[in-house]
Amino acid sequence: MNMTHYMELLADNQPWNLLIFMAIPVVLAETVAITELYILYTRKFGGWVRTVNRTAGVLVGLYFIGIIGYLMSNAVIPITRAGEWRTILDVIAVATYLIGGVPMILIALLELGILHRGASEEKKLGFHAIYVACFLVFAHVAMIAGMADPGLLGYQGGMSHGTPAGQHVMPDGTVMDGAMPPAHDHGAHR
Repeated sequence: MNMTHYMELLADNQPWNLLIFMAIPVVLAETVAITELYILYTRKFGGWVRTVNRTAGVLVGLYFIGIIGYLMSNAVIPITRAGEWRTILDVIAVATYLIGGVPMILIALLELGILHRGASEEKKLGFHAIYVACFLVFAHVAMIAGMADPGLLGYQGGMSHGTPAGQHVMPDGTVMDGAMPPAHDHGAHR
C-alpha cells in the first residue's frame, strides 16, 4: 500500500515522529478542548481547570509554530519543488495538518493577551471554542486524508525512502529485490 507523506512522516523514526508530530500536539489540543467544555458548562473562569486550559493553549500554540516552521522548510517546500506530491489526498492531508495549527496559535495569542485584548472573559471563551472547533475539523480531515492510500486516486508509487518500486527494505536496513510475494490463499482448491 502506498502512503501519503503525512502517514509516512508518522511511520518513520518510530516512536519519535509519532510523539513529536501527533501525540504531543494532540494531547495538548485535546486538553484545551476538554477543559474548554468544563469551563463552558460551569462558567468558572478561574481555578485550576482554567489554569490548565490556559497553559495547554499557550504551549500547543507555541509548539505548532515550531512544527509549521519545521515542516514547511523540511517537507512542504522540498516536496513541492521536486513535484513529489502523491495526489490531492497527500496535499489535503499535509495542508490541513498545518492549517490546523493556526487556530492553536490564535489560542496562544489570545492567552498571551496579544489577540482580542479588550474582550470580556466570556467573549474570549467564545473565541477559544471557535478556534478549538476549527482545529478539530482540520485535524480530522488531515487524519482521514493522511490515512487514505493515494493509489485510490492513481498514485503509482515509485521511490519510497530512496528505494525503487519492486524492492523491499528489511528492518535491519538490507534491501531485497523483488516485490513482496502475494499472500497464499489457503482456502483455494486447485
